[in-house]
Amino acid sequence: MGGPHVWFHPEEASEHCDAIGIGEAEPIWTQMLQDAASGRLQKVYRAPQMASLAGLPVPQWDLLDLKKYGLIKTFALMSSRGCPMQCEFCSERLYLGGGFRSRPVEDVIEEIKRCGSKNIFFGDSNFGGERASAMKLMEAMIPLRLRWSALWTSFLCYDCEYLDLAKRSGLLHVNVGLESINPDTLKQMNKRFNKVDKYSLMLENLRERGISYSLNFIFGWDNETPEVFRATMDFLEREKVPVAYFNILCPEKGTAFYEKMKREDRILRSDEIGRFPGEFCYMKPRNFTAEELEENIQNMYLRFYSWKSMLHRLPMPVTKANIASWVSNLSQRQLAQRSRENHNSFDAF
Repeated sequence: MGGPHVWFHPEEASEHCDAIGIGEAEPIWTQMLQDAASGRLQKVYRAPQMASLAGLPVPQWDLLDLKKYGLIKTFALMSSRGCPMQCEFCSERLYLGGGFRSRPVEDVIEEIKRCGSKNIFFGDSNFGGERASAMKLMEAMIPLRLRWSALWTSFLCYDCEYLDLAKRSGLLHVNVGLESINPDTLKQMNKRFNKVDKYSLMLENLRERGISYSLNFIFGWDNETPEVFRATMDFLEREKVPVAYFNILCPEKGTAFYEKMKREDRILRSDEIGRFPGEFCYMKPRNFTAEELEENIQNMYLRFYSWKSMLHRLPMPVTKANIASWVSNLSQRQLAQRSRENHNSFDAF
C-alpha cells in the first residue's frame, strides 16, 4: 500500500497489507518489486526526499491497448509536484514530497511526445506554482499544437502575459480554487491571495481569451451562515460561470485542521473520511447541522446544472472552449443526480 492515508497513518495501514511505501514512489518502487519477487519483502519502505524531479521514468504507454479508450484520448501528466501555498484545509502539500518542485521542461516535452496525444491534462496541484518554469514550458508546447488543461492559483488570472502565452500554447480549460466569495472565510482558510473584489476582473480575463474555466468552492466554515449558499449561486449566475464544483469542508486526517476538529470533539464518522470526498459532512458545522450542509450542497448542484441555468450561463457550443464547458455541464448534471442517489443509499445504510 501507498498514498496519502499511508503517509499520515503508516501504523494503521501496515495492519492490512504485507508492505507499505511511505512517500514518493520513484525512489522505492523498483526495490519493493525486486524484494517481492525474491521473497524478501520488508514491512516498511520509506522514500528519501527527492530534491529534484529530473529524469523521472516515462510511463510505458505502449503496454496499453489504447483502442479501448475512445477516439479522443487525454493523457494525464505532471510538470511539478507540491504547492507553494499554505491553505488550511489542504493535505496535498504535506504528502507530495514536501515543498514545490518543477520537472525540467525538456523532460515534460519528451513525455508529451511519447504519449502521442494532442490532449493533455496536467495533474499538478498548482500548474504555474513557479511562474518562470511554467512560462518556459508553455513556450515549448506551442509547436506541438496541443489542447491542454490544468489547475492553477487565482492570481495567475490577472497576469495577462501569462494568460496570453497559455492561450497560444493551446490552453483549453483551467480549474481555479476560489473556495469562497467571503473575504473572512478566505482569511480563515489562509487563502488571502484570493481577492473577492477582483473576481469579476479575473473571470473577464479568461472570457476575453476564450478560455474555458471551472471554479471550486468549499462550504462549512465556522463564520458561514445559510445565506452563503444563495449568495454564491447569485454570484455564479450573474457572472455566467461555465462550470463550478461545490465541496463540503473535510477534516482530512493528518492535517492540522483535523487535529483542531478532534480537539473540539467535532469529528463525525471518522472511519468514513475520504470515502466520498466533498459530498458528505464529517464534522459538526457551527451554524447548521451536517445534514443541512449536505442538503444545501446537493441543491446547489441540482440548481446550477439544471437546464434553465445551463441555457442562461453557457454560450453556444461553437468553439472548443464552449464545447468543453457544455460537456462538463452535462457530465456534472448526471453526477448531481447520482450524488442524490448516493446520499439516499448512504442514509439508508
